[in-house]
Amino acid sequence: MLFSHLSLRSNGLSTIITTNLSFDRWNEVFHDPVLTTALTDRLTHKAYLLNMVGDSYRLKETLELAKM
Repeated sequence: MLFSHLSLRSNGLSTIITTNLSFDRWNEVFHDPVLTTALTDRLTHKAYLLNMVGDSYRLKETLELAKM
């Protein structure tokens, strides 16, 4: 379903996807190397990729709340 959705949106609408897995590990989720390659190809075509590195804001907030 994700592949079909992204195929319909390509060349027209913006899509934001967040993940904690690098593309080389997506096959662990989709279990189909051909589909995974096609999916990442469509996602990365004319895309901006942002690699966010740092501490989790949610974890920081949770730890601060746990101190109270």
